[in-house]
Amino acid sequence: MKHEIIDASQIELKDKVVSIKRVTKVVKGGRNFRFAALVVVGDNNGHVGAGLGKATEIPDAIRKGKDDAAKKLIVVPIDENGSITHDYLGKFGSAVVLLKKAPEGTGIIAGGPVRAVLELAGIRNIRTKSLGSNNKQNVVLATITGLSELKTPEGVAKLRGKSVEEILS
Repeated sequence: MKHEIIDASQIELKDKVVSIKRVTKVVKGGRNFRFAALVVVGDNNGHVGAGLGKATEIPDAIRKGKDDAAKKLIVVPIDENGSITHDYLGKFGSAVVLLKKAPEGTGIIAGGPVRAVLELAGIRNIRTKSLGSNNKQNVVLATITGLSELKTPEGVAKLRGKSVEEILS
């Protein structure tokens, strides 16, 4: 997974909390409760990231999750239809997310965790299918892995030393 370093202070980021888990630790005096928040941030214009925050209070966990996500922003190539440039299988752990290019007017066809990532990335038309694990954290990370490994026709043409027309035909 290749991450470009992006200065999050230059971008107006929106956030979405995907899940909040209550984690219990049993100690001598009883139980300690903590919270883990999975947060996705993005600018609706090709930048998206996900982070995990853990704290004893929910608002603190969400804030930490936002900060973590802002540090892990990736750039997503979006084509003229508001879709991805090509189909791809994103994998993380045993979670697999199929990302399929879609024409204008399709909308975002995706389940909860995947939808949060795609909406904040600024993708308007895409079809997806979550395969394998249903673990929300792994599904979000599989989606981000898939989006980060997408290539643009210009990038492929440059790598092969050909023109964009030769690649697309």
